[in-house]
Amino acid sequence: RTGLPEQRNGLKRGSFILAVDVGTTYIRCHVYDKETKIRGSFTQSMESIKVGHVEMDPEQIWSGFVTVVRGAVHDAGLQMSNIEALGISTQRATFTTWDRKTGVPFHNFISWQDQRAADLVRSWNRSCTMKVIHNVMKVLYLMTRQKRLLAASLIVFSTQHVTFRLVWALIRQAVDEGNCCFGTIDTWLIFKLTKGKVHATDYSNASTTGIFDSYQMCWSSFLCSLVSLPLSIFPKVEDTGSQQVFSSVPMLQMADQQAAMFGECCFDVGDVKITMGTGTFMNINTGQKPHTSVAGLYPVVGWKIGPELVYLAEGNAADTGTAIRWAQELELFSDVKDTSAMAYSVDDSDGVCFVPSFSGLQAPLNDPKACASFMGLKPSTTKSHLVRAILESVAFRNKQLYEIMLRETHIPIAKIRVNGGVSTNDFIMQLTADLFGRKVARHKDNEMSCLGCAFVAGLGVGFWKTREELKKLRSIDQVFLPHRAAKDGCGSSNREYIPILQSWEKALQRSMNWYSKP
Repeated sequence: RTGLPEQRNGLKRGSFILAVDVGTTYIRCHVYDKETKIRGSFTQSMESIKVGHVEMDPEQIWSGFVTVVRGAVHDAGLQMSNIEALGISTQRATFTTWDRKTGVPFHNFISWQDQRAADLVRSWNRSCTMKVIHNVMKVLYLMTRQKRLLAASLIVFSTQHVTFRLVWALIRQAVDEGNCCFGTIDTWLIFKLTKGKVHATDYSNASTTGIFDSYQMCWSSFLCSLVSLPLSIFPKVEDTGSQQVFSSVPMLQMADQQAAMFGECCFDVGDVKITMGTGTFMNINTGQKPHTSVAGLYPVVGWKIGPELVYLAEGNAADTGTAIRWAQELELFSDVKDTSAMAYSVDDSDGVCFVPSFSGLQAPLNDPKACASFMGLKPSTTKSHLVRAILESVAFRNKQLYEIMLRETHIPIAKIRVNGGVSTNDFIMQLTADLFGRKVARHKDNEMSCLGCAFVAGLGVGFWKTREELKKLRSIDQVFLPHRAAKDGCGSSNREYIPILQSWEKALQRSMNWYSKP
């Protein structure tokens, strides 16, 4: 056989979109038809190398990518000639460097969860240089009243940003020889797919590294000079809609959270998307201008497609799914599906508080040295109490991020949509709706990053014509309504949870700076 027939099961050649999502724990590929039905799939788990740090093997990522693409196309009973476009969604701020000539990586991918640069970050945040920058920016703010300068006067570095993980890992000899390439996962895959011809990323991925200036839309020469990072190692930044070609198939890349935002059809200012996977990422569409935050929200490029440029403000909590998997490994429960019932089986957590900070605490506390902890344990504490405390902590972090967005952006919330594996937990979703005082809609398809990059790829080749067409393809699984209605669009906590939240916030404070050196 030379190939499959031009038409099979009533489906014509060239009538499918292929989408690959490279996550923290898996690489997944789906084949979508025009109704966004999944016609073929293939998933391969990813192993993080954890010996006091979090790394991923570049060659495993590449071979896994090839495997899932072949597997999904085969599962659909198709060939690559049946695929109109390929969309690639990747986890962000996970990077490696490699030899420009040979394409051989100098080291493993260093994950966004890695904490090895925490001491370096802490040292810089306390340095005289940062104090001078903060003071200069305060003076400039007082003179100009530009909010961006106020934010700069308060800015601190984070281990989740690439900046100091790259400083820590950089191979200086290769840099000096002009032979070093830096790239996030999307850059590495594009480099491999084009056989080393293209060293590029897109704006959505670049803007999440912490080295990209989202206001000027370029790599930050000021930051690079400040920490001695040469601009020569960085990839070219292209539109989200820019296409490369792989096996005669147009392909484009997009960061996973921005792809999930697009998959949820959050195209309008005030639309909010919450993805709860390994971590929780909450994004609000802020329109054509980046949001300037003083509390730790991060301005990222949602997508740049031709003349259209959309910004998002983002807050995140790093250890959502991580905490639940950890509890499962401790055998607090056998199946994740049981956790909601376990939480509902008790009236409360019996005073137990859980702090989900295996990778430190992000906005609004921004403490990489915080520890994960249980507090308030008693002889009467059961597994169900522990599980409920863990699930409550996920909803409590959601509330923290949501309140920052309300307080800082002053943008009326239009709609709230949730996705990700943890969003399948009804207890977390109902408590989140109660704490927000707003209805929260959960999509039937939790693979929003895959769907989003499929949407962008499909629009780029005319597979789908308009965004209104995409909105009609959305399928809601369940809408969670709050037990207490919100007032004037603001979150309103159930009164019963006020003291529980206060205890939990006290536990957060006691977990902070735990790993600080005496």
